[in-house]
Amino acid sequence: MIRRRGFITLLGGAVAAMPVVASAQQSMPLIGVLHIQSPDGYDRRLRAFRQSVRDAGYAEGENVAIEYRWAENQMDRLPALAAELVRRKAAVIVAISPAAALAAKAATTTIPIVFAVASDPVGFGLVASLARPGGNATGINFFLSELHAKRLALLRELVPAAARVAVLANPSNAVDSVPNLREVEAAAQAMRLPIRVVNATSGQEINTAFATFAHDRPDALFVLADPLFIGRRVQLTHLASRHAIPAAYSTRDFPEAGGLMSYGTDVTDAWRQAGVYAGRILRGAKPADLPVVQSTKFELVINAETARMLGITIPPALLALADEVIE
Repeated sequence: MIRRRGFITLLGGAVAAMPVVASAQQSMPLIGVLHIQSPDGYDRRLRAFRQSVRDAGYAEGENVAIEYRWAENQMDRLPALAAELVRRKAAVIVAISPAAALAAKAATTTIPIVFAVASDPVGFGLVASLARPGGNATGINFFLSELHAKRLALLRELVPAAARVAVLANPSNAVDSVPNLREVEAAAQAMRLPIRVVNATSGQEINTAFATFAHDRPDALFVLADPLFIGRRVQLTHLASRHAIPAAYSTRDFPEAGGLMSYGTDVTDAWRQAGVYAGRILRGAKPADLPVVQSTKFELVINAETARMLGITIPPALLALADEVIE
């Protein structure tokens, strides 16, 4: 009888404490993360983001909640996913890519938004200016799009015999692909380099795009900066190796996965900085007072093993310029 009474007493205490625990969970601020892709291939970036949030004093599950909304490369899902984060009363929305940031901006004018975009956020209307964002959004610009012309020139230097270049684009992400293609086409025209645009909006369509190279083979492949392609980097680099096509990419993730070369900024660091800004906003900072962070470090990464497999001799000048050569 004593034991039963003790059990009832303990149970009663636990029940009494439940509303307090639930209330504590509900009172935790919520960070909503909105992305146009799936989480596949983003482990390193997510770790950097969570760590920077923790460094700001917010441990996930202890004093902050983080919820993710992935559009799975279905652009038309972004508005509904953004609206869902608004209904969840997120304290801050972290939006990766211009399309996600624009969806978040359309969903709320009051909840702070931290974006991480590869293109000019002023041109997209996300902020009034880089120094004084105004409104409810600020974030990080990591310049992948603005580097397309330089990346194409480096590919031409690495593969000087290339007379025809295929450009892989994702038309479903028009917010990125349209200005990106415009820049590449202008650069190719200035270099008098013929290019052919090949579209892919999914993993299956990437396979189909490479299948066309069997009868219309390019001398090199230029992969536009796009979340879909970053997420499918293993597939892309394996296909490029199988078809023996020299390819240039936007981030170091590709040569690390076996791709030939990349030129761009450190995207993982952009995710880290997004976490820093999310933490500052949770502590009371206003987006309008936080200037847009611009990446300042650009890196050329070359996979020497892949170059040897393709029969490419890396020019000494390019080796000297490379920030890292993967053997």
